[in-house]
Amino acid sequence: MGVTSTETISIKTEAFVRTVTMDRPEALNAFNPDMMHELCDAFLEAATDNDVRVLVLTGAGRAFCAGADLKAMGAKPDPAKHDFLTMLHSVIDFPKPFLIAANGLGVGIGMTIHGLCDLCIMARSARFKTPFSSLGLTAEAASSYTFGRLLGHQKASWVLLSGDWFTAQECVDMGLAAAVVDDEDLMKAIYEKANTLAALPLESLMQTKKLLQAPHVEAMKEAAIKEGVGMKRLAGGPANKEAIAAFLEKREPDFSNL
Repeated sequence: MGVTSTETISIKTEAFVRTVTMDRPEALNAFNPDMMHELCDAFLEAATDNDVRVLVLTGAGRAFCAGADLKAMGAKPDPAKHDFLTMLHSVIDFPKPFLIAANGLGVGIGMTIHGLCDLCIMARSARFKTPFSSLGLTAEAASSYTFGRLLGHQKASWVLLSGDWFTAQECVDMGLAAAVVDDEDLMKAIYEKANTLAALPLESLMQTKKLLQAPHVEAMKEAAIKEGVGMKRLAGGPANKEAIAAFLEKREPDFSNL
């Protein structure tokens, strides 16, 4: 077993289980362009690596993922790097079991990505929110499709519209995760599930996942594209500018005059 690290993630493989750890703890593992690119590469590589039967995603430090790095918003895209939509497609198309160990705070993509995994276990202290409305933005990561399917329309609407905080247990009760365990037991619990799957024939795992996902793959991709259009239209708008300014100035945003 060896651990390899890039600028934003670390990767290890043991007994056919690949663990990808978002590794920007000082930024609460917030997504910046480098992380999007490197996570995309990690999913694409694991998809074709015969030494990988299961992929586990988790975060370093006290956060799972604090969402988009607002300090990186507005930066000019690098055409040599995978963008957010390409990364999402690499996750949606990932042909092997994809598990999440949600170890702490999850905001934005740190919550919505749970709709794309095959099984999630959450640490008891973890809390989650989708703050899109409060940022003057809209849903992403195909959550406008996956949350409605997993949570039901009304719960999904409240989660995506309100920006409220939700506990790990509430996420399980809503159908966004499979179980909650004590924080210190999280990795043990996720590896028990991962190792159970990794001991099984890969072709069988892949065929069954393909059948389960078949009715939803194109719908998820279409939702992600439409969300991207909506996000592009709203990003840089008056509400979004006020939200970012308030964040940087450490104050509450004021949308009353917009």
